Amino acid sequence: MPSMLEQLRAYSEVVADTGDIDAITKYQPLDATTNPSLLLKAAALPGYAPLIEESLAWAKEKKVDAEKTAALAAVVLAVKAGCEISKRIRGRVSTEVDARMSFDTEATIERARLLIHLYEQHGVSRDRVLIKIASTWEGIQAARILERDNIQCNLTLLFSFAQARACAEANCFLISPFVGRVLDWHIKQSISKDADVKSFVPAEEPGVALVKQIYQHYKQHGFSTVVMAASFRNSGEILALAGSDRLTISPALLEELNNAQGTLARQLLTPEKQLPKPAALDEKTFRWMMNQDAMATDKLAEGIRLFTADQIALEKLLVNAL
Repeated sequence: MPSMLEQLRAYSEVVADTGDIDAITKYQPLDATTNPSLLLKAAALPGYAPLIEESLAWAKEKKVDAEKTAALAAVVLAVKAGCEISKRIRGRVSTEVDARMSFDTEATIERARLLIHLYEQHGVSRDRVLIKIASTWEGIQAARILERDNIQCNLTLLFSFAQARACAEANCFLISPFVGRVLDWHIKQSISKDADVKSFVPAEEPGVALVKQIYQHYKQHGFSTVVMAASFRNSGEILALAGSDRLTISPALLEELNNAQGTLARQLLTPEKQLPKPAALDEKTFRWMMNQDAMATDKLAEGIRLFTADQIALEKLLVNAL
């Protein structure tokens, strides 16, 4: 009998949520996605040592101070890692814009264009790359402009229906709703209120419900934006979302699914009835909807802080390697 992973591939495209080149080679995903946290972990792997050396050598040629050299090297390292990953997949690699630019539309656009330029210099065409951008209002507007320039985007740190709506209305190529982090927030709320920690059946988790809501909205209204659920805490969440356009999965959960047996049925179905697109969200409405969603507001801010901290840690690692 086919494994659960093999059955899952019949309903959804599988993406590797890792910067580990060996894991990508092993599981043969369609795409691979990275972020500062994953790159920081990957930088400790032996296979990354030559990439770090090459990135530092390139940055040193710019003859700037140590901090700027490290920042430039971090940008090039992300691209070099993406190039290595692209050799091992059929589809696209996602590379993240510095989270410190999350509230600056122009800086995000400039960094995205630099990343694409560097990829093209390394022989990887832009149709093999997705630029990852935080799903702030400013990030979504940057993606709107980049998509018009044929630079396709992966809108990340997405926790709310408002973010998903705005991304689709900006014609973003792909969104990454974070299933597990939504669950984390709800569990933390139970603990902070000294209540019994609510246990969730994976199929009924709030993050799973959010992805289902987004998927139904996109398909019912004819939006082409790809739904790629991300940030899983257990394999049950993944199986509950069989049928999502894509699923980005960590190596540990890929291994678990690869070893699991059973019968898997498609869970997300395309609605038969098509409806006209609703009026687009404006900035004022978007910000109000986010304000009313405590979970999304908290997790977006926290995600930006965490990615920023790991970006800074990666740059410090590179400073120490100078």
